[in-house]
Amino acid sequence: MIDRAGRMVWACVPRVDGDPVFSALLDNKHWDSKEAAGFWAIELENCVAVEQHYIRNTPILVTRQTDGQGNAIEILDFCPRHKHKGRMYRPVAFARIVRPAAGSPRIRVRLRPTTSWGKENVPVTYGSNHIRMVLSYMAMRISTNAPIGLISQESWFRLESDMHFFMGPDEGFSDALRPAIERMLDDTILEWQLWVRGLAIPAEWQEAVIRSAITLKLCQHEETGAIVAALTTSIPEHADSGRNWDYRYCWVRDAYYTVEALNRLGALDVLETYLVYLRNIVDGAKGGHIQPLYDVRGNATLHEWEAERLPGYRGMGPVRVGNAAYEQIQHDAYGQIVLSSVQGFIDRRLLRMAGHADFEALEVVGERAWQVYDQPDAGLWELRTRAHVHSYSAVMCWAACDRLAHAATALDLPLRAAHWENRAETMRTRILQSAWREDSKAISANFEDDARDASLLQLLDLRFLTADDPMFIGTLEALEKDLRRGNDMLRYSTPDDFGEPVTAFNVCTFWLIEALHRTGRTEEARDLFEEMLSRRTAAGLLSEDIDPHSGELWGNYPQTYSLVGIINCAVLLSKPWSVMR
Repeated sequence: MIDRAGRMVWACVPRVDGDPVFSALLDNKHWDSKEAAGFWAIELENCVAVEQHYIRNTPILVTRQTDGQGNAIEILDFCPRHKHKGRMYRPVAFARIVRPAAGSPRIRVRLRPTTSWGKENVPVTYGSNHIRMVLSYMAMRISTNAPIGLISQESWFRLESDMHFFMGPDEGFSDALRPAIERMLDDTILEWQLWVRGLAIPAEWQEAVIRSAITLKLCQHEETGAIVAALTTSIPEHADSGRNWDYRYCWVRDAYYTVEALNRLGALDVLETYLVYLRNIVDGAKGGHIQPLYDVRGNATLHEWEAERLPGYRGMGPVRVGNAAYEQIQHDAYGQIVLSSVQGFIDRRLLRMAGHADFEALEVVGERAWQVYDQPDAGLWELRTRAHVHSYSAVMCWAACDRLAHAATALDLPLRAAHWENRAETMRTRILQSAWREDSKAISANFEDDARDASLLQLLDLRFLTADDPMFIGTLEALEKDLRRGNDMLRYSTPDDFGEPVTAFNVCTFWLIEALHRTGRTEEARDLFEEMLSRRTAAGLLSEDIDPHSGELWGNYPQTYSLVGIINCAVLLSKPWSVMR
């Protein structure tokens, strides 16, 4: 992650859930202090202006720095990813190119890596054309044509020609550096632009959709197919809240929403790779039990601890590593596994379609959903000290059985289809009997009382209710009354383990936009969608939460939920291509 000054401030290796070699995002020391660490800065002397943009339809960042005399540099940041010798070349590596853009710019390079979550100093040694860093988990090397001696003492020097940096595993760079990195750049640009060209995007809001789609793809650990919820840990949900969580893992729920959104754009490569990961999770499940989350390699244990040497984002700790939610019971995961998998039985575009063995494995998951749908769980918001029979979880379990009937039909298994249809109907009747509140004319968040939860807006997308059903109309009215704060939507308004919620949850606002459109309030939905787009960062992305009063973004970033909301709403609200052409 690159900040607005062009500093690399967050990078975990060898995986997204690894130890950060650059961790300044979770520190609050002044950049110019001797104690500041966890960043890789390339700085123009007397810089007065910084402009940034992505190369079109790629995640390759261009940062232009200009000083008061008009001297300027450009920094290109990218991770190589392109086809090479019949496979995808995607090393654990960061490439940086620095070009003189105007005048006679003077720069300095400050390299201050961290390891062991700030516990240990990083031994750095300097060769003639490389810098070696010994981290706790691996050694890394920066191969460069920049002046090593001047970098080692953080001196200012004139930039008179392009400089190239390749940070990767500790091994010699076998090719000539400059042409190799320039070729990597060209090939990576082409790879991403070809991928974007294959997307079936809506006619309106194309830039927002493309940027969201690219970023969602970046949230997939390509080796295994796992999709992480966000790329960071411990960015608080609001100031000094203590709601600091590690999101660098694969939640079955978040991954379902991600592949659903990308499927709407025709990005089946992400779905196919994720289904491989998911099939391995299902195979490893004991008795059909599925955890809410796993790490990107499919490991089930994610012990949660605090990195005490890092003060946290803006000094707002704690910095948490791992996530204890893996021990929770969250029944909605059964529905999300089946919903993610059903396309495999019906979509003939896939390289590998699902078959009878896959269906039999999913039936174990469906059986578990049938057994637990009316039992208490922690819910999708992962309450740590209480449990309810959550309506959203129950409906997701219903969806598991309902969609298994669809898969059975696709496989021409009429008896199994009837079996799952009957179970789904029984579950639907029970859910409505237990969650409907006649007094408030709304479905409650749980079976025990009359609470509000924005997740009930998903009853439309799951096809549990229709937009013209009086039960949904009443539920929408109750949710807006209790949870809507101007143009923002809370998840819930009742106190939880950390007190009353302060910030709104961005994806809930997108769910509201979908519900407004489907119930005939399309102009209001479009206006609210435009408002949400205006809140994106300069990179065109969103975090998890937003302060309804100040509009400030909070929470881990970039958040897959929020980017999914951008895609889904754009597809739903856009004018057709036939009108635009």
